[in-house]
Amino acid sequence: MTKTEISLNIGSLQQAYAYGNLTPLQVVEQVVATIGDDAHTAWIHRIDIAMLRERAQALMARGPEGLPLWGIPFAIKDNIDLAGVPTTAGCPAYAYTPEVSATVVQRLLDAGAIAIGKTNLDQFATGLNGTRSPYGACRNAFDPDYVSGGSSAGSAVSVALGQVSFSLGTDTAGSGRVPAGFNNLVGLKPSLGLLSTQGVVPACRSLDAVSIFALTADDAQQVFAVAHGFDAQDAYSRPAQPHGFDFGHAANVRIGIPRADQLQFLGDAGYAACFAEALAHAQNLGAELVEIDFEPFFETARLLYEGPWVAERYQAIRAFIDAQPEAVFPVTREITLGGAKPLAADAFAAQYRLRALQRRCAEAWSQMDCILVPTSPTIHRIATMLEQPIARNSDFGIYTNFVNLLDYAAIAVPASFRADGLPFGVTFIAPAHQDQPLLHLAQRWQKALQGRAATLGATGHSAKPHEAATAVPSGQIQVAVCGAHLQSQPLNPQLTSRGARLVQRTTTAPVYRLYALPDGKRPGLVRVAEGGAAIEVEVWELPGAQFGSFVDGIPAPLGIGRTLLADGSAVAGFICEPEGLDGARDITAFGGWRAYRVQG
Repeated sequence: MTKTEISLNIGSLQQAYAYGNLTPLQVVEQVVATIGDDAHTAWIHRIDIAMLRERAQALMARGPEGLPLWGIPFAIKDNIDLAGVPTTAGCPAYAYTPEVSATVVQRLLDAGAIAIGKTNLDQFATGLNGTRSPYGACRNAFDPDYVSGGSSAGSAVSVALGQVSFSLGTDTAGSGRVPAGFNNLVGLKPSLGLLSTQGVVPACRSLDAVSIFALTADDAQQVFAVAHGFDAQDAYSRPAQPHGFDFGHAANVRIGIPRADQLQFLGDAGYAACFAEALAHAQNLGAELVEIDFEPFFETARLLYEGPWVAERYQAIRAFIDAQPEAVFPVTREITLGGAKPLAADAFAAQYRLRALQRRCAEAWSQMDCILVPTSPTIHRIATMLEQPIARNSDFGIYTNFVNLLDYAAIAVPASFRADGLPFGVTFIAPAHQDQPLLHLAQRWQKALQGRAATLGATGHSAKPHEAATAVPSGQIQVAVCGAHLQSQPLNPQLTSRGARLVQRTTTAPVYRLYALPDGKRPGLVRVAEGGAAIEVEVWELPGAQFGSFVDGIPAPLGIGRTLLADGSAVAGFICEPEGLDGARDITAFGGWRAYRVQG
């Protein structure tokens, strides 16, 4: 592991820009020098240094205001269009030069990012290993004898080596996660449709997602905030939905893990030990680990390549491969032409099976907020991969192949290192539109890592924390309760039946008095100018769509106003109309409704 001169994590780079210690021009000069002769075969096309200097100088003249990624260098997987640069998809005979950039690329450019070039990949994004390229096998950032992971091979390695700050990949079966795990990176596989695939060479169009590789979860958050958004040009695009309860911030997040007898490491004792350490790390964060039956997920994963979805890969390049089969990499050709064999009836049968498996998998979500799995059960040397290219590639997809089929979001994060110095990563998975909670959980996870595991990629640098804009609102409303709606109290089901979750137990600011109303069943919380005290409250969070019916069920003299909490924040909370205090008993001295019910 070699420490690069400048840390390119976005937080560090933006801090250096703000202090005047660096300029975008200096950064592009370092990027070009760091890439050098590209010993890891990460790149297919690099932008000419003169054009990079011109871009940097234009940004410096413009200034950073309003450009959240001003001067941040990035790489693009070479199945994603960059205007004026050939898109090869890893196949020179297929290459074309687009006049416009892919929507997601253009959004990043418009935010001030600097495109450095196009990166190597498993041809036509078919593979999870990074060796299926006529441009040469992409090599792992930590040990060049090992695979980089794929198909987004060069996108991951370029970030891990400190050549760029972040990169774009694609993910159909794990291509945005496996390379992250093998190179000590964060790899965000967003919910399908949140990042536009317009201008992306499809693999399986109904399952494809543009992914983000970054050194930190904070960086991935910042890029996601810029890159996501509905695109009317993409038939598979969809707007992000409110994510609801943010388990990423919850102290007691429920994490589902495969049963111990279902975990697979293919004989890799090092990875098995690393995953045990990862589970302990999750518990140290306060997580509740819940063992679940993982067989429905594994069975779904097997559908991807054993079922007719390979026909979608064939359809994506049908005209080209039928006309020029010899131009396609041998393993890729064998896999893709296999997609010509399934019948339409096979496709329907597989869809029916998938629907049944989706139902079985959905049953597990009542027990958990997210899933934690190894990103891959093992890693292989390049020589081992080339000996059995299909079987050894399949090893890497055990924990990834089901995600897109089930319409889940996922984020791969660094965890630890094997004894031989190779990194090990884990992946958090959640239902669609849970991208924001996953990012928040990944941020907590990464910031709590210690020692070598806390370093970024293969750069040797550690992160500088920075605030990244929240990309998607929760759609949740927090409400402070102080009486019969407290947990275990008679009216608490009015919250839980609406999907509410307990956020925190705390007190109000010391500016309230509490009264037992004449009916003896409810308290009234009243803010006062003087003589107030801190009163016990619970803050619950429920979907905004349910808030109206909850408020509508509150009888006079109570209502909803704003409650000032001990930390100075204010949330919706119960208030009492003045006339409701006639005949009420002041119970402030008890400090809360529970204590009054026990002692009063």
